[in-house]
Parts: sequence; structure tokens; C-alpha cells
Amino acid sequence: MLHSHFITRPARFATELFAMFLIASIHPASAADDSAKDLEAQAKAFIADAEKTLIPLDVAQGNAWWVANTTGTDEAYERSQEAQNKIDAVLSDREAFAKLKRIHDAIEKRAADKGQARVDPLVARQIKLMYLRRLGKQVDPSLLREVTKLSNKIEKAFNAYRAVIDGKEHNDNDLTKVLKESTDSAALRKAWEGSKGIAPLIRDDLLQLVRTRNRIAVLLGFENYQQMSLKLEEHDAEALLKLFDELDDLTRDAFKGAKADLDARLAKRLKVEVKDLRPWHYQNPFFQEPPAVYDVDLDSLYQGQDIVKLSRDFYRSIGLPVDAVLDHSDLFPREKGSKEKKSPHAFCTDIDRAGDVRVLANIAPDERWMSTMLHELGHAVYSSQYYPQKLPFYLRDAAHTLTTEGLAMTFERQTKVLGWMDKANVAPRGVKDRAATAEVARQMLRNKLLIFSRWAQVMFRFEKGMYENPDQDLNKLWWDLVEKYQMLRRPEGRNAPDYASKIHIVVAPVYYHNYALGELFASQVHAAMCKRALRGVSPHDVSYYGDKRVGEFVRKEIIEPGTTLSWNDLMLKATGERLNPKAFAKDMAAR
Repeated sequence: MLHSHFITRPARFATELFAMFLIASIHPASAADDSAKDLEAQAKAFIADAEKTLIPLDVAQGNAWWVANTTGTDEAYERSQEAQNKIDAVLSDREAFAKLKRIHDAIEKRAADKGQARVDPLVARQIKLMYLRRLGKQVDPSLLREVTKLSNKIEKAFNAYRAVIDGKEHNDNDLTKVLKESTDSAALRKAWEGSKGIAPLIRDDLLQLVRTRNRIAVLLGFENYQQMSLKLEEHDAEALLKLFDELDDLTRDAFKGAKADLDARLAKRLKVEVKDLRPWHYQNPFFQEPPAVYDVDLDSLYQGQDIVKLSRDFYRSIGLPVDAVLDHSDLFPREKGSKEKKSPHAFCTDIDRAGDVRVLANIAPDERWMSTMLHELGHAVYSSQYYPQKLPFYLRDAAHTLTTEGLAMTFERQTKVLGWMDKANVAPRGVKDRAATAEVARQMLRNKLLIFSRWAQVMFRFEKGMYENPDQDLNKLWWDLVEKYQMLRRPEGRNAPDYASKIHIVVAPVYYHNYALGELFASQVHAAMCKRALRGVSPHDVSYYGDKRVGEFVRKEIIEPGTTLSWNDLMLKATGERLNPKAFAKDMAAR
């Protein structure tokens, strides 16, 4: 159960505090102790002022951004932009930042000196997070406003864009349906090119946005925006690159073998030669998901099913109900012809860190949207509705982007487990069909892990290259990386800014590496949960459905600490190891 009347602090913090208590009980208060108390008082006063000023602005911006994405109106985007500008004005205040920096540096200095009395760890953590949040804003506010203006302009264009093919408008679900179901190469190419049609429309604005972000980073003493973003996210850039190189080595041969099998199956289905396969043949605009090439069609399991109910019932069954989230969400696409231009994508947002959590989706009755809903609701349970409300406001958040992505991915994988399908009442009945479904689901999950890991390599390395040199031939860089890591053949003679059709590059810059790290997190947490909470069960093909031990483990080990811990400290606490690819490798090998 969620203990709402007390906060369980991390073990190492408790040890430090106990030691400090013993020292204080043996020795009279010293000048150093008084100095620590004074510093802590300054820190608490700064936090209180920040909460008073920023919480209403954060909530207002969250609501404005939600309305912009659900309606797409000019007025809504203007309000969202204005709300963000108000936040940036506070965060960029030089005088306040100078005060914060003095407090932050003094706390860091005390923490490094074992002979010094320390500030309360929870207070120190809040100051650290506030410092990182504000550091990237210490430039002329006009530059921040320019970034917000450009981001909103491009995001609005994405939300309004509909591909026009043979005189008819198509939304994302329409294009996905064509790419997955058609066997006509000409129709597939049109759908794929339609999905890229937004890119030339926003390319110039995107490059201006990239250069403005870089300008901000250089003014703050960083090489470029990517380097700055990693630092502010508590990532070590060299260690991250090393981990991606390790993932490349780990997955390259396995991916090559899996893709050869997929290519043979696709070529047979499409009645083309393997050498003639091109990106539009892989059933996804970016080949970031495995194509459906097996005799068993997992999408058919969800025809006529209520995906919202399936999602609601699952999370309730593990003791993490999401009823309030679903009641406040916007889950289906607008009717064709609607004046509202709702975002065609999916996301989860926590508006106020006090229980107002929402999901935006565009549900269709297929396996992709079933897994997407489990993913987005995984974000939702890793949210304010399950944080102990006695945690300070700025610690009522996920330890890191990669940890919330990892938890979402942990739950998303359940749609590929036969036991989960049984409990959800979507599994086929016949023995032969059940065996075939289980085998295909296992193979699809393995392919998913491999395919996504290679796609994440493209995104991570493209953004790295783009921010290092936005003036290079980015079209060429994109396809060079696609060919190297995804092993796709670039279309002959194509010279288009296809990279710009990926919305994350605009609205979630320097973010995609967190998805890849999230997959490692998901495998590692799943293995630890099977060992510790599920009493040593094998981690392969485990259904969570109806097992409240899953919800209890997730709540206590992942959610309740909030952001009191750094992401790697949370990983150590929850699994006994720092983040590493060992469990991910076992997941691939076992399927």
C-alpha cells in the first residue's frame, strides 16, 4: 500500500542522517553546524519562494499546452507560448540565479568535505534540480522566447499536417494502415512519402531552431546544445557514447540475422526481390517497429475490443488503478472534417504533480495502440498520483526521463506475452493457434528490442551530428546513419530532409537516447522484479496481469522515491546494479 503519512528515504541518506545525529548527540553544536543550519535555512527559503512563484506558472503552462495539443487552434498555441515565456522569464532571472548558485555551490562544497556538517539531503537535492533547470536559461530572454516561438510554430504544423494522396487527406492512422496492409509497392511508396511530407514545410524553421539552441548553449559555456542538454540531464556524454557503442556491438549481428529473416518474409509477401526492398516496405515510416510478417496477426486479436477497458482492467489488476487518468484524457482521433487539429501522436502529461495526470492518444483497434496505451499509462502510474504527497513538490517527479520511459516500456512489453493475452481475454482458444501466437509474440518482442535499439542509434547519432554541425548535408547524414545502423537501402536519387519528419527532433530534442536507456532499464527492472518480488520466477514470458506484487514492487522501488535519487542511484536501489545491458542481452537471447 502507499504510505501517505511518512516518507521512506533512501538507505544511504538514512545512514548519513543517523551518523549526523550521533555526532550531534556526542559533541556540542559547532560553528560549522551553525553554518550548515544557516545554509539550509537559505536553501529552504529559496525553495519556498520558487514554489510560490513557479507552481502556478507550471500548472498554467501544462493546461495551456494540453489545450493546444487537443485543439490545435492559433489562440491555444499563443496561450501556450505566453505561458512558457512567463516561466522562462522567472528561470532566467540573473539575480535569483546568482543567489541559487551561491547556495548550490556551498552545499556541493560541504558534501565534498567529510569534516563539514551537511545540509538535509532532500533540501540539497531540490537545490541541485533547481540549479540544473535554471542553468540552461541564463541568457537573454529574447533567445528563450525565440526558441518557444519556433517550437510552437513547428509543433502546430505537425498537428495540422495531413498527407494528401491522390487528392484525399490521410491522417497518421490512415497511413499506418496502408503501410501495414497494402502489398502494392506504388501505394506503399505514396504512403511513406506522404508521412515525410511535413519535412520540407518545417525544415528552415527547424534549422533556425537548432542554431538558436546552439547559440544559447555556447553563451553558457557548452560546445553545443546536445552537450548542454546531456549535462543538465545528469548524463555523462562520454559514458553515454560508450554505452551506445556497446549496444551497437551487442545488437549488430543479431539484428543482421533478424533483418535477413524479415527481408525474406517481406519480399515473399510483397512479391519482390530482397534487393528491391526499400524503406516503404517495412510497414512503418521509420522502421522503428517490427513489421507483421508472420502467419499470426496480432492486430486481429484487438478487432472489436475496447482498448480503454483492457488498459483500465490491467492496471487495476496489479494494484495501480488509472481510472482518474482515463477520465481526464483525450483518447480518440477527431472525426474527419473536424475543425480541431488534435495532435496525431500519443503522450502522457502530469499537469500539477497533485493527481491531474492525462493521456493524449488516437486509439485504433490494433496491437500497436494496445501496447501504446500500456506504455502511456505506465508513464501515468509513474506520476503524482502515486508519489507520497509529503514529498516536496520538486521531488514529486520521476528520477529521470529514462526511468519513466523504462517503466512504460516494461508494461508495454506485456502485449507480447500469451499469459497476458489470456487474462485480458484476447488470446485465441485453439491449442494450435495459441502455440503459434505465443511463438510469434516472442519473436516479435525480440525483433522489437533489436529494431528499436538500432533505430535509437540513428536518432542519437543524428542529433549529435546535427548539433555539432548544423551546416553539413543533413539529408546525407540521415541516410548514412539509416544505412549503417538500420541496414535499409536509401531511395535512389532522394534528397529530402526526411529527418525533419520525426517530431521528437523538434519538440523533444536530445531525448531519444532515453528510450534506448529505458529499454535497458525495463529489462533490468523486470529481471529484478522476477527475482525479488515474484520469488525467483524465470523472467521470460511472465504475465503481470492480476499480480499485485508487481504493483507493489513498482510503487515502492521505482515510484515512491520520486526524484530524491539520481537515475543511476535509483537503478542501484531497485535492482542492486548500475544501469547496464546484461539483462537486455539475456532478453534478446532467450526469445
